[in-house]
Amino acid sequence: MLKVEHLYLVVGAFLLATAWMNLRARRASMAAFWAILALPFLAGDAILAALAAGRAWPAQAMGVGVLALGVLAARNPLRPSTDSIEIVAAREHSAATLGNRLFLPALAIPALTLVLYFGGRHVAIGGTTLLDAKAVTLTALGLASLVALAIALRTTRATPLAAIGEGRRLLDALGWAVMLPMVLATLGSVFAATGVGDAIAAIASAVIPVDNRMACLLAFALGMVGFTMIMGNAFAAFPVMMAGIGLPLLVHRHGADPAILGAIGMLTGYCGTLLTPMAANFNIVPAVLLELPDPYGVIRKQVATALALMVVNVGLMAVLVFR
Repeated sequence: MLKVEHLYLVVGAFLLATAWMNLRARRASMAAFWAILALPFLAGDAILAALAAGRAWPAQAMGVGVLALGVLAARNPLRPSTDSIEIVAAREHSAATLGNRLFLPALAIPALTLVLYFGGRHVAIGGTTLLDAKAVTLTALGLASLVALAIALRTTRATPLAAIGEGRRLLDALGWAVMLPMVLATLGSVFAATGVGDAIAAIASAVIPVDNRMACLLAFALGMVGFTMIMGNAFAAFPVMMAGIGLPLLVHRHGADPAILGAIGMLTGYCGTLLTPMAANFNIVPAVLLELPDPYGVIRKQVATALALMVVNVGLMAVLVFR
């Protein structure tokens, strides 16, 4: 059975290979950054076991590692990698030769993820299911990505070492921004655990007419957008807004369907992702990689889409969540 821990080991190995390549290229700070980040992926089970045994040093070591990552990130600003004219010309020639076949690996990831999600849990080998039942979505995505990598190697006739090298180049260009989804998702859990949701509930009860379900729904939608803009990720905003408005007011008080509310509410939060520089991996990094003259050019182009999508989502929730 493919477990999520196996995928963590693959990610950790790739990060370690990236660190080694940077070290060989005499980029010590980047090498240290990726090596430190690789450790929790490679030794996560050992760290959790030590913590369960009552040992404090793993948590302290992780804290030191987080501080070190912050220092190293400050020394490595976002910037695109520079390639020689020959490498650029060879890459453009290869792209022109392959044409639309280059899209096959990228399109294979979502397609295979859906197939594996719906079919993988029903496939068993020797009585053992193919995917980890505790994390079907994540293991399906991980396995789909590995298959897509094999398709990419087959399509481009590249070697696995070349794939690792290109991955290292892209990872170096993304830099610290690659950590934002993980950090911001964790931040949402921290906010929920420290009672921010309760504070939001108290403010909402004092400001909006809680007996009016449309007012509560609008507050939830705007709150998802606003908190996503502040924290840069809808995953961070969701637990806070669900604990503050979604569950107490919409689900318990007005009988909203939690599944529909959660699904469309998350999509509403992504409207905020389109509008904020805090979502650096979506909005700032592309501008850096494409060397756009306006660092906020991506956001400016997305404003109309974000606002239109937000209006549509609010309308969908108004029609669907109270049925």
